[in-house]
Amino acid sequence: MPVTALELLAPARNKDIGIAAIDCGADAVYIAGPSFGAREAAGNSFEDIAALTAYAHRFGVKIYLTLNTIIYDNELEEARRCVYRAAEAGCDALIVQDLSLLKMDIPQIELHASTQCNIRTAEQARWLASLGFRRLVLARELSLTRIREIADAVPGCGIECFVHGALCVSYSGQCYLSQYLAGRSANRGCCIQACRSRYDVKDGSGNVLLRDKAVLSLKDLSLTDRLLQLADAGASSFKIEGRLKNISYVRNIVRAYSDALDRAVSESGGKYSRRSWGSPSGGFTPHPEATFNRGYTRYFIDGTRGKWNSGEYSKGIGEPVGEVSRINGETMVIRPFNGISTPLSNGDGLCFISAKGKVTGMRADKVQGDTVVFSQTEGAAPAPGTRIYRSYNHSLEKALENNPPTRLIPAEIRMVHKNSGRYMLNAAAACGTSASVEFSAEPARNLDKAAAGLRSSLSRRSGIFTFTLAELPADGSLPFLSPSTANALRRDLAAGLEPAPPAPDMRGSIPFDRLDRSAITPPAQRNQLNCANSLSKSVYEAVGIEPEPAFETDPSLPVELMRCKYCIRYELGRCPKQRPGEKAEPLHLFNNGRRLKAVFDCALCEMAIVPDGDTAPATV
Repeated sequence: MPVTALELLAPARNKDIGIAAIDCGADAVYIAGPSFGAREAAGNSFEDIAALTAYAHRFGVKIYLTLNTIIYDNELEEARRCVYRAAEAGCDALIVQDLSLLKMDIPQIELHASTQCNIRTAEQARWLASLGFRRLVLARELSLTRIREIADAVPGCGIECFVHGALCVSYSGQCYLSQYLAGRSANRGCCIQACRSRYDVKDGSGNVLLRDKAVLSLKDLSLTDRLLQLADAGASSFKIEGRLKNISYVRNIVRAYSDALDRAVSESGGKYSRRSWGSPSGGFTPHPEATFNRGYTRYFIDGTRGKWNSGEYSKGIGEPVGEVSRINGETMVIRPFNGISTPLSNGDGLCFISAKGKVTGMRADKVQGDTVVFSQTEGAAPAPGTRIYRSYNHSLEKALENNPPTRLIPAEIRMVHKNSGRYMLNAAAACGTSASVEFSAEPARNLDKAAAGLRSSLSRRSGIFTFTLAELPADGSLPFLSPSTANALRRDLAAGLEPAPPAPDMRGSIPFDRLDRSAITPPAQRNQLNCANSLSKSVYEAVGIEPEPAFETDPSLPVELMRCKYCIRYELGRCPKQRPGEKAEPLHLFNNGRRLKAVFDCALCEMAIVPDGDTAPATV
């Protein structure tokens, strides 16, 4: 039975975070170059990316460059140069949204279709696979059943699924709310995150249903326990969201998911393996519940709806740690919850939700058992019965900073006695490399003591390898080795085991002009194609589609500002399926003088956000 290699794909805002992700067990890292990276605040120089790829390739870890914004005509040459620089820096693939790259003269490099390509149907998957994309990054809203359907539709094409992190309320690539409100396009990496803002919600009669609530903000995704099911459905890459997150977040989450993926591989009975070499050794214990989150959800993975709104978590309030049992001034006794990540400690950041629904911050100045002396900058102190959250875990953050793991590749040593006084050490590493060293030594007099000493001195770490002395000479002859000699031999073996830089992958995506046009499957989607340049337009025209301009280039176009699997009516208990006789009439959202309308497509069980009234789009 062939073994399928599974990949944990980690985000990196910069080189140092990318290295930290690798050390914590990532099989691949995605990172932006100086531009076109869909995260305006996460650009990097190609010198840093080259340094990251050099480090990554020692462990067989791949580096993917995110070039996943839409591109304007006057930027096409700059984008083409970015591709060349990425290839020169050793990047293994590009994650792209704009189809113009298919028409460019670029090096042979693997192309992955970004989730911004709105990949949520088998038809869309076939279209992108027929264009030569080697991997598809699926929409976050899909069930296991739909993922399997898509994977079956594109055999030989890699399937990548998000498993952790922030959830956009809109289908990716189909959100124009930020552009509409502020002239800052999500498809250009400039999203203002209007979905995390607070709105009043009214019905058609003007009745206020919700006041000042983040009604478009979703909880964060967490599928730690679903990796094996996702693999069985056809996914081979498991993606963690978070290219704007800090190093402690990435360390904590990547280590947790690396451990979970190891368990999934172990439980698969040999069906799966990890894609890279080595694993994290030592270091902190991960606690994903203690890292920034808006509450966790499995979203639509089971094909059923749940309560997905983040409530007061839209900016993250942390891990629930207990309830106030007594309070006296600035001293409170907390009744702790079972299973919290770590005990409360001095320096912890705490918060609670006030009676008015506001998140109020506190600092734990002194903790003795369940008693906390706190300081608070504003608002009334929490009353007994109030739930307390920990927004900053001081002890965990210190462990993440000061006690990171070390990534090591296992290697076995076998010792051979060649002739009188001459010995050889043969080493084989899990990365597939091998090395040998010969040496001369006096024979040991006490064989039992010598054997124990050799195992102790050679079964250690050198460089990125952790050695195990697996075999002694068959003839029973053992050398006497001083610790310094053993260390030198081990270092020589480690140098010989270092993997060579990978050869360029010549299986890159085929340029559009060399594709078999008869094999191209035209897309089912015909509008909101985010076509912003002449090259992208020519790809669609080649299959008989005249694409409308991207909304960013013509904001007068009538577009849905969002289309969502999430539904405000369902969250309010006002879905016609929940309340027979209820009509799915539009709801109206108000924020700082701007008006939006939520309309409901019950046939597809989806919600759309559209302009309301005469509110004009922002101009740039």
